[in-house]
Amino acid sequence: MRLTLACWDYDRTRALMDGSVAPEGIELVYLNQPVEETFFRMMRYREFDCSEMSLSSYVASLQGNDPPFVAIPVFPSRFFRHSCIFVSAKSGIRQPSELKGRRVGVPEYQMTAPVWIRGILSDDHGVNVTDVEHFSGGEEEPGRDEKLKLNLPSTIRLKAIPSDKTLSRMLADGELDALVTARAPSTFHKEPDKVRRLFPNYVEVEKEYYRRTKIFPTMHTIVIRRDVYAANPWVAQSLTKAFTAAKAKAYALYDQTAALPAMVPWLTAELEEARREMGADWWPYGLEPNRRVLETFLRYHHEQGLSKRLFKPEELFARETLESYKL
Repeated sequence: MRLTLACWDYDRTRALMDGSVAPEGIELVYLNQPVEETFFRMMRYREFDCSEMSLSSYVASLQGNDPPFVAIPVFPSRFFRHSCIFVSAKSGIRQPSELKGRRVGVPEYQMTAPVWIRGILSDDHGVNVTDVEHFSGGEEEPGRDEKLKLNLPSTIRLKAIPSDKTLSRMLADGELDALVTARAPSTFHKEPDKVRRLFPNYVEVEKEYYRRTKIFPTMHTIVIRRDVYAANPWVAQSLTKAFTAAKAKAYALYDQTAALPAMVPWLTAELEEARREMGADWWPYGLEPNRRVLETFLRYHHEQGLSKRLFKPEELFARETLESYKL
């Protein structure tokens, strides 16, 4: 069976792209695309048989009468997001609590990264989603819209920025006090005197967060178009097994120390620390190893008005992927 898969070029999926891992019964056409393009084309036009997808967008898509996708418990992207809160020098903000009452930009309110950031700010710093005024729009290019139609509670204040402006520029100019995003704004690099991180010591902050919560935030999952899955339910398990095998090849690559597989000078030390802090499989797939992470995310999604009810992790994934045979 021939299937198209739109996904970025990750070390943990590269074996699927180069064909060294092949899903059972599937001829996979791997389309290596930037995540923004993949999400836009899949959410708007459902162009691919399966694809990487924002976890938040996927959960939001489940609320209709005819959900268009079904996911498998594979998470190609994970990211600690304390490093992704940027503040304007003109705002004078030094502490997370000082975000209350401020103007906070976001490329799209429903993006997964901001969902995690807002949840962490609420749980750990007492800054609730209703405590700030949210402004959405293009980070570097004017005219970005939400990919999904939102129906938020009236207590959540969300406005679009002017169609000729960008979040990056507005942050540097002080028109916005802060920005929560997945990509660092260009003004952070080009005008460091005007834009800075809320947590300059984000590595220490994120390590403390993990030690306390055991949460390594999931950003993206893999979805199958519902019509493809309905006609061929076996593809869910076949793809899950293949993604797992591809990830194992990435782990094996990092186990060798004769030469560095990536251009990171102290890569070996970083890998050893990851194992000490997070265990041998620090990037787990499957439902049970990710239950706490998913429950936390789904709570945030609901609290922030993006899902009308609180979903359970089991509701997200193809049922065939939730258990396996035993000998």
